[in-house]
Amino acid sequence: MKKFAVNLSTVFIEVPFLERFKKARECGFSFVECQFPYSYSIENIQQELEQNQLLMVLLNLPPGNWEKGDRGIAADPNRVEEFRKSVMEGIKYATALNVSKIHCMAGIVDSDAARKVYIDNLRYAGSEMAKHGLTVLIEPINQFDMPGYFLSDLYQAAEILKAVNLPNVKLQFDFYHVERIHGNSLSLYKQFAEQVDHVQIADVPGRHEPGTGEMDYQKIIHYLNNTYNGQIGLEYTPSGKSEESFEWIWEELK
Repeated sequence: MKKFAVNLSTVFIEVPFLERFKKARECGFSFVECQFPYSYSIENIQQELEQNQLLMVLLNLPPGNWEKGDRGIAADPNRVEEFRKSVMEGIKYATALNVSKIHCMAGIVDSDAARKVYIDNLRYAGSEMAKHGLTVLIEPINQFDMPGYFLSDLYQAAEILKAVNLPNVKLQFDFYHVERIHGNSLSLYKQFAEQVDHVQIADVPGRHEPGTGEMDYQKIIHYLNNTYNGQIGLEYTPSGKSEESFEWIWEELK
């Protein structure tokens, strides 16, 4: 279980957020990740991490107003100041919770200026987070799940990383999204592995746990075991009860 980080925003949703830490420990996890912890106090999250002997490895920057349709604001030309404030909030949570990686969502944006603003904002975020030893991550997200999302292609992401040109701004490789966007996700992972600093998994097409869809996760996990040293984020929606969605892990550990 050491290499897996269960995502507390998508798994164990049968119980309130702060109770999910205990669930993760009871299921044998040492690592967790989450999307947006900002509705909960740092002190309450710290307490859950400490009591359950867990390390949080990833969180997202504040995404704007999620309920009103925001999916990040980093590429929005009209929200640069708001973005900079979100960077400070993300740093505050990450440093207090000993989280080393922060995913920066681009947003749903239709503007000719979006690319330049996104690059400039990533440079700002990377420079600020470097002061605290933090890594900024960007992740292509497929247009089926998030229509209009600005960063929706792996090659586009690689080009943007090249333009930003900061050592702590890296790629978050979600096998589910890459498979839906391009297909051939394992082959593409091998191509872009040097730029990857975090991996997440879910099966296609339902975004449930490995073994519920079309992807050969036995092959993918075997390759990651031999080549990737970080945690693998379980950012999937369980097809049934959360506790029963880890059977594929038990099979792999035999």
